[in-house]
Amino acid sequence: MNARSKTPQVQTFGCRLNVYESEVMKSHARNAGMEDAIIFNTCAVTAEAERQARQAIRRARRENPDAKIIVTGCSAQIKPETYAEMPEVNQVIGNHLKLKSETWQETITERVIVNDIMSVRETAGHLLEGFEGHARAFIQVQNGCDHRCTFCIIPYGRGNSRSVPVDDIVSQVKKLVEQGYNEVVISGVDVTSYGKDLPGEPTLGYMMSVIFREVPELPRLRLSSLDPVEIDEEMWNLIANEPRLMPHLHLSVQAGDDMILKRMKRRHLRQDVIDTCKKARSLRPDMVFGADIIAGFPTETDEMFENTLKLVEECNLTFLHIFPYSPRPQTPAAKMPQIPLAVRKDRALHLRQLGNLQVARLHEALKNKRCQVVVEQGNIGRSEHFAEITLDIESPLGSLLIVEIAGIRDGHLIGKIAA
Repeated sequence: MNARSKTPQVQTFGCRLNVYESEVMKSHARNAGMEDAIIFNTCAVTAEAERQARQAIRRARRENPDAKIIVTGCSAQIKPETYAEMPEVNQVIGNHLKLKSETWQETITERVIVNDIMSVRETAGHLLEGFEGHARAFIQVQNGCDHRCTFCIIPYGRGNSRSVPVDDIVSQVKKLVEQGYNEVVISGVDVTSYGKDLPGEPTLGYMMSVIFREVPELPRLRLSSLDPVEIDEEMWNLIANEPRLMPHLHLSVQAGDDMILKRMKRRHLRQDVIDTCKKARSLRPDMVFGADIIAGFPTETDEMFENTLKLVEECNLTFLHIFPYSPRPQTPAAKMPQIPLAVRKDRALHLRQLGNLQVARLHEALKNKRCQVVVEQGNIGRSEHFAEITLDIESPLGSLLIVEIAGIRDGHLIGKIAA
């Protein structure tokens, strides 16, 4: 980070939800007159994410000796003392309080402002007028998680599941479309649990159907990570019949071996992932899948790992987010027999190589076809299937274009804007 501007700087680590929340904090800090603040929105999913955050904080202090450095996010919520002990840090703010405008007033001088996240029951609809520098807008529809997967620390950083009311979400989508956004991404910690805490228990599919009905001018709606066995009937109906729902589902798969899935305390088994992918493709033949996968979970044998590799190919999973298993304190998996780090890294590398092959196969399938593309930057855009396409000319950020896939160059799709 270099010289400071009049807009607070925010460095975001981790998930799409953090991207959204960083925009909320940037707005609060700007409104409070904290132009010189540098905010770090941390992630606690892996030890590496936490290490990168600490490294970035130290670098920011060296480059900005007079800035007010504030640390927040999941890692700060779970381990506030770790960041409070860093001489570079001025203030530590918890995950719930970071979204409240009053937290950002300069008159609040406490060094650590972290509450009990498990006591939080509400999720306010934090309306944003837009996102600086982003081609698509993210909407937080849900926060927290009621499940307790044995590897996951996130419930301790996010709290229990809580949802934003449908009317608030629809209002936000309308505002974002009015601002010119052509794609909105539904995000949350466990979005398929949406609505279970609200009156009438509206489902995720119901909430999205209301968006499509009430905001007919919205061109594209995309989903973030989904639990494979918690897709409701109204969601299936949208997959089959709503072309504005993008044909790209990112599944929280984690592993392809039943014993490992049970030890992870997941809600699905291998066959559930297969069945979900088959059903989605039967309703929408061009459906493309992404997946979160953990490599080297405790007790994972070579044979168990092979089952995960086979699942990727059997389900034709394309966009893989691979995480070498990282033991998180307070989680049951951290007490299980661990796989050597070198083996975890090697398995992650193997999965990433397979993921690259899967993307190459998708590219071949898209050659000579037409795609609808949202421009991300200059001459780079994303298709309905989330495939990255290099365009023949530069276009404004967020533009919605029809593109002909002319070929593949150096592993990248080349697109020509249709006349």
